[in-house]
Amino acid sequence: MRIGLFGGSFDPIHKGHLSIIKGAIDNGDVDIVIVIPTVRNSFKRGKILNAAPYRYYMTKAVLDATFNPKQVFLCDVEFYIPGISYTVSTLKRVTDMSYLVPFLTYRGVKPKKALEEHKFFWLCGSDLLPTFDHWYKPEEILQMAGLLVAVRPGDDTDIYEQRARLSQEFGFEANIESFVIDGVEAASSSIRESQSFDEVPAEAREFIKTHALYGTDDVMDAVSDEAAEKFFQYAADLYDYLGEKRLLHTINVGLLSARYAKIHGADVDKALIAGLLHDCAKELDLMEQRDLARRRSGDVFNDKKLFHSPAGATFAAEKFGIDDEEILNAITYHTTGRGGATMLDKIVYLADKLEPARTYTDLTEMREVALVDLDEAVRMCARTVAEKFKRQGREMHPMTAEFVRDLGM
Repeated sequence: MRIGLFGGSFDPIHKGHLSIIKGAIDNGDVDIVIVIPTVRNSFKRGKILNAAPYRYYMTKAVLDATFNPKQVFLCDVEFYIPGISYTVSTLKRVTDMSYLVPFLTYRGVKPKKALEEHKFFWLCGSDLLPTFDHWYKPEEILQMAGLLVAVRPGDDTDIYEQRARLSQEFGFEANIESFVIDGVEAASSSIRESQSFDEVPAEAREFIKTHALYGTDDVMDAVSDEAAEKFFQYAADLYDYLGEKRLLHTINVGLLSARYAKIHGADVDKALIAGLLHDCAKELDLMEQRDLARRRSGDVFNDKKLFHSPAGATFAAEKFGIDDEEILNAITYHTTGRGGATMLDKIVYLADKLEPARTYTDLTEMREVALVDLDEAVRMCARTVAEKFKRQGREMHPMTAEFVRDLGM
């Protein structure tokens, strides 16, 4: 098969990206396209991009709604490649038959076809050709895959000239092919800056709205570089432990916790990490959760629905190296609250209930109050929880009872 590999940050994915995928297939240049969102983009380090799971699942939503699932496949390989997401590293992994064959057969490609000798092409826009030799190990890329270059109407890039230039530079004939696509003028960076999402597919726009992405008030500007680096790394690491809904929820909580900390004068770095990791043990085996919980808190949390909170603190310490007790306590008590709760405890408790994807009730008023009076918003939230327990005829956990008393309820 002729296999197109299309990597990118997709922050956000836009119609220009879709035009390249569609063009490569419709022109018969490739049989299938494997789309690979970057996890740690080598050209866009620091705080520029959204966390990798946001970009991965936003891309998934669009591809699922747009293309034949037998022709276009989403690939999560970069979550499992340590370090910076260099194209050459991704290519080495994806083109390795020990990886590729299971990947294809799992997605419905017949084993005999998956085992064929394949030709690989890295899909890109023609604008990348003049600087391709500045990529990391470009000659190795061209030895594993050709470049399949999308040319838009009016594009004046001389493909033949670029091919000759790169061939001379690398000392072998560079395999560069081209195809014409519909002219879609869109760039993710421009979309982020302008906040205009006209060239973003509907599924991505809905995802952006649900998770409150690309706001003009970027809380990451208030976060230290060290904490930001940990946040992006931990968010990628959690992909292996949490399903889509839970992972997006916990990233939302991290960012909202940081926002509340910024507004109310708490430690933004600690809030970001505590919020992100608050549910890190939520989808572990229940018995493992129980054992981790007991190592943190003994028999204080006997309800299986509460295991994940203290278990999360143990897991955060052992898996992610968190040794800050204020962060570990905020994770431990994010479900129940506790007497003598710190500001960080309250922030994570509240952000867990109010993150933007929560839709279980009308949270408009509580969200507005949280921006101006943290304690009052916590009281409103705790009151709602207490009323729910009363309706259900359930007793509150002793920690929650102390929490409520401290709040003056």
